[in-house]
Amino acid sequence: MNDQVRIAIQGVKASFHEEAAYKYFGREIETIECDSFKKTCEMLKQGKADYVVMAIENSIAGSILPNYNLLRDYRFHIIGEVHLNIQQHLLALPGVKLADIQFVESHPIAIRQCDEFLSDHPEWIVKEGMDTAACAKKILDDKLTHTAAIASEAAAQLYGLTILEKRIETNKKNSTRFLILSNELEEQKNANKASLSFQTSHSIGALASVLQCFAEQNVNLSKIQSMPVVGRRNEYDFYVDVEWKKQADYDAAIRKVLKHTVNFSIMGEYIKNEKI
Repeated sequence: MNDQVRIAIQGVKASFHEEAAYKYFGREIETIECDSFKKTCEMLKQGKADYVVMAIENSIAGSILPNYNLLRDYRFHIIGEVHLNIQQHLLALPGVKLADIQFVESHPIAIRQCDEFLSDHPEWIVKEGMDTAACAKKILDDKLTHTAAIASEAAAQLYGLTILEKRIETNKKNSTRFLILSNELEEQKNANKASLSFQTSHSIGALASVLQCFAEQNVNLSKIQSMPVVGRRNEYDFYVDVEWKKQADYDAAIRKVLKHTVNFSIMGEYIKNEKI
């Protein structure tokens, strides 16, 4: 019987999602490859996975907005987070030279992370793929001699590809934040960070009043993201991440915020993962 924890990831073996799963859970896990973020959520909902590791923001490309919609629709519990330093490389089949390359393929976010490098090669046709590692695997499987993939060193090793150019990401402090999602509420002892969602009234200063509640209680607002409410003009869901040193400050802030918001939800309380 397999007692390994099952983690649904978007992408294939050696993807950054698998790397993030290993960093959070350790290597004694089973990763379930999915071709979309929605599929990872379905696996968790159906009990075919124990957790989902989901990228939510990148330091270069910004927030991954469609994933906020998935968080809203599936209402999973956020039980943790992990930051991964992202290093992108240009990979090709052994023997292929830079001059041979006509096509470059990778995940859209990875492509955006390497804008400057790609702009130096306007002759290349850049194509979007499902996942960084999947694009690397495709080069091996289809023996593509004129195509390079943007992916990790782990992908190069796993699929037997050569690194033509190392560290092609625009910003060398390129990092991605991943959320750990569970269908069950798992209380995290010593939690010092929370992800919240809410709506406010249309009155002037409504959002400012909410943010003031956190400031008054020494609760730090580390992220705020707004998303349009589907089908309702000029209405927004706000997603905020907050951090605190004293639990009592956070509890007091939440009591205050409840008076200024509607559809308030604590999406998860967890331990902050320090950036690399």
